[in-house]
Amino acid sequence: MTKDPLLLPHWTRRKLLSAASVACASAAFPRILSAAEPNALEEPATAAQKPFSTFVDVSQSAGLKAKMVYGNPADNTFIFEVMGGGCAFFDYDNDGWMDVFVVGGTLLHGNPPDASNRLYKNNRDGTFTDVTKQAGLWDCGWGVGVCVGDYNNDGFEDLFITYYGQNKLYRNNGDGTFTDVTEKAGLIHEGIHFGAGCTFVDYNRVGYLDLYVSNYVEIDKEHGPKPSLEIPNCNYKGVPVNCGPLGLKSYQHFLYRNNGDGTFTDVSKESHVAAMPGSYGMTAVGYDVDDDGWPDIFVASDMMPSLLLLNNHDGTFREEGMLRGIALSPEGLEEAGMGIGIGDYDLDGRLDILKTHFQEQAAGLYHNTGHGQFEDAAATTGIATERRYVSWGAGIVDLDNDGYPDIFWVTGNVYPQLEHLHPQYPYAGPRLLYRNNGNSTFTRVLDGKAGTALDEHHPSRGCAFGDFDNDGDLDILIMNQNEPPTLLRNDAPKGNNWIKIRLEGTKSNRSALGATVLARYNGKTQAQALLSQTSYVSVNDPRLHFGLGGATSADIEVRWPSGRVEKYPAQPANRLITIREGKGVVPGRPFAKA
Repeated sequence: MTKDPLLLPHWTRRKLLSAASVACASAAFPRILSAAEPNALEEPATAAQKPFSTFVDVSQSAGLKAKMVYGNPADNTFIFEVMGGGCAFFDYDNDGWMDVFVVGGTLLHGNPPDASNRLYKNNRDGTFTDVTKQAGLWDCGWGVGVCVGDYNNDGFEDLFITYYGQNKLYRNNGDGTFTDVTEKAGLIHEGIHFGAGCTFVDYNRVGYLDLYVSNYVEIDKEHGPKPSLEIPNCNYKGVPVNCGPLGLKSYQHFLYRNNGDGTFTDVSKESHVAAMPGSYGMTAVGYDVDDDGWPDIFVASDMMPSLLLLNNHDGTFREEGMLRGIALSPEGLEEAGMGIGIGDYDLDGRLDILKTHFQEQAAGLYHNTGHGQFEDAAATTGIATERRYVSWGAGIVDLDNDGYPDIFWVTGNVYPQLEHLHPQYPYAGPRLLYRNNGNSTFTRVLDGKAGTALDEHHPSRGCAFGDFDNDGDLDILIMNQNEPPTLLRNDAPKGNNWIKIRLEGTKSNRSALGATVLARYNGKTQAQALLSQTSYVSVNDPRLHFGLGGATSADIEVRWPSGRVEKYPAQPANRLITIREGKGVVPGRPFAKA
């Protein structure tokens, strides 16, 4: 082991340089649960006994067959080789069916001919066609994150992709093709940087989407520290591994203001974003955290305090992650923040936060106690016991339409060599599903009870939730490193109702990103936010999906990004409702099986 703690990987070094080193060192060992602590691996007496969803892996039959090249597991030298990418459900051609975008990587030495991001067009029959080249999106590089939004308000969703290297903005031309407009839009940055999270967000509420980018580390692949058997720079549990992020230089985050003419201006300094505490930023989520009608930004940070940028309503932000209770673990320790899920798990009408972490760190479930104040409820809700896996893409989503949002996340290690010496830490991991018991606790769904596809092991990273087959339930898309992506079809139990809400902004940005929707049904109130990025650097179906259980209608309240609030009582269940700001419910895109 190196004598210089600055060169240790982030999950080994922890806080050797702080007074809390003893407490941090104890976190490096699996914790033994007390008899009084809730254990989600066992079904409590309060667990729901009704049928749950079954998930079927339809990746191959659906045509998602291209391997997502991302580093060489036998010889990962740099940290960017193991980070993996996100994925997205979005309707790029406006036909009412969710298409699929998956972010890919390459190899350190040489670019394989099949290495690229991938765009799959939905054929409306359960299958997809790879249209990456035709759409102008073929690109070989170290892609990481994706965010979606209509930055020019022309009615077609655009793509922004972060990279190790230069990030890229692709304008949707409205004819099935995209154009790289990064330089024209003023988004070129010199120097070596590692973009990770991104989110379109109308921070000044002028009706155009601005862009926030969270950067991970500053690293030079030509001169950065490498693992070595002869002279180990970095190791984890006695295994030489790639170095970082601790010991590597963090990179400032960026905010770009939309000028309304297809270009952006870097306002990082005047917005105070550039002066925020340094962090190894990953997933970035833009929504109204404190219910004041203005969009804020939450950033999952790796082995540094996560950041909460609260909007000051004057073009500037202040950072209050620590003050609000979402920056650290309950013990006050820094954690390896990866993915973020936003949802209302306890149906109190407030948006809670799920955050995934590294192995031997429990996931965080931050209960919103009001006006953007949080407390970590992972232990009391029963999701804190599974710590064996590195956890990534995640969501608080109602998978069985019973009206109670469930919790799901994917796993996969960053050290392929580790399992040879420590088999309890496999490189490929399972998908973790926690069913909502309806009483603010969750039960881990195990042993094929939701389909054997969840028990399969893969080196997964991003995941997205959306209804690709338009049958009224949420399916799951997963990015796997050096494997094809996974598409899990949800066969939800019969008898539970649902409603989907699609928003079109007028005074607000056209995509309505940053809106909060409340659905009231059967005496319950559930909040959801319309997000440009969530999970692990991924994008969900923009049609907000509410399971309703036995309710046959729901009262809908929309809090638009412009600050306008509209209410629509008694909207009928089992259909897609399109709401246009200031116009009400309007005819929308088709929603039916072909």
